[in-house]
Amino acid sequence: MKNKIIVAGNIIVDHLYPIAGFPERGQLTTILDGIGKSVGGAVCNVGIDLKRLMPDTEVAALGLVGEDDSGDFALETMRGAGVDVSMVGRRGATSFTAVMSDTVSRERTFFQYRGANALFSEDSFDWDDMDCDILHVAYILLLDALDEEDAEYGTKLARLLCHARERGIRTSVDVVTETGERFARLVPPALKYTDLCVINEIEAGRSAGIPLRAEDGSLIGENVRPCLRRLFELGVGEWAVIHCPEGGFGMDRAGNFAVCGQIPTPPGYIKGKVGAGDAFCAGVLSAAHRGMSLAEALKLGNAAATVSLNAPGATEAMTTVEECLRTADEFGEGPLPVNPD
Repeated sequence: MKNKIIVAGNIIVDHLYPIAGFPERGQLTTILDGIGKSVGGAVCNVGIDLKRLMPDTEVAALGLVGEDDSGDFALETMRGAGVDVSMVGRRGATSFTAVMSDTVSRERTFFQYRGANALFSEDSFDWDDMDCDILHVAYILLLDALDEEDAEYGTKLARLLCHARERGIRTSVDVVTETGERFARLVPPALKYTDLCVINEIEAGRSAGIPLRAEDGSLIGENVRPCLRRLFELGVGEWAVIHCPEGGFGMDRAGNFAVCGQIPTPPGYIKGKVGAGDAFCAGVLSAAHRGMSLAEALKLGNAAATVSLNAPGATEAMTTVEECLRTADEFGEGPLPVNPD
């Protein structure tokens, strides 16, 4: 097994603006002091988390950034965390998200510019350099060129994942949460060539056509197993994993089911929730790379997500696999959201 994971897809720079309340349409609000900047997107978040979880594993980024200061910032941040950025190309303008952080309601609103991410395609891949155990690609629905239709495979991303599998690479995907009909059109073709599917409960429900949230927001526990089974029917090859605030669920290709409850945290522990989903994904991928069981993968994913909450940004709090598991053991496990039997 190659001791290397490649994370491909979205590279984003987040511009953070604290505002004095979100305005009505056509009205004005004030941007307060505390304007900041950080990296975001699956390549930055999952890549940096993987490297911090497994310092002895090679983690490489694959994507596009612009020929601008934001591109420099993204590359310097990942390089500083030990992520190999030699496969990141530079074209156009770096993708960015303007994050309006409402200091009154504590809610955030996002304005996203696709930029170089929209140009990222299979042409960006040099298969001679793709000597890795796992290729993780994210996010489906936010990579314009790879989301394009393909007459043979359904989407360009599905074609890419098929080519990776043909080279003995395990494939992994994540999806961005979005409303509309694109889930049914763009996600299933990619799942046909996916070994490790790690997505949240909203994305899983829309991909499978089986809702996991009731109108009152409660989890529909009896739909969890049918949803996981449906993901395998769509083509997932190894693990189908769903994460949500209540915990995590998983199923392997043999139909074995695993579940873990949310890890309780002490008062004041949570400093921010940005990147918790990416941290969970990084934990599961770390477990898969290390040959751990599905149940162990859920525990590690849950632990990594919990550790990530201890800092305002997406990756600052992340530490090693061993430290994450120690934190999980120290805090204990909350009630299981569904019956494990």
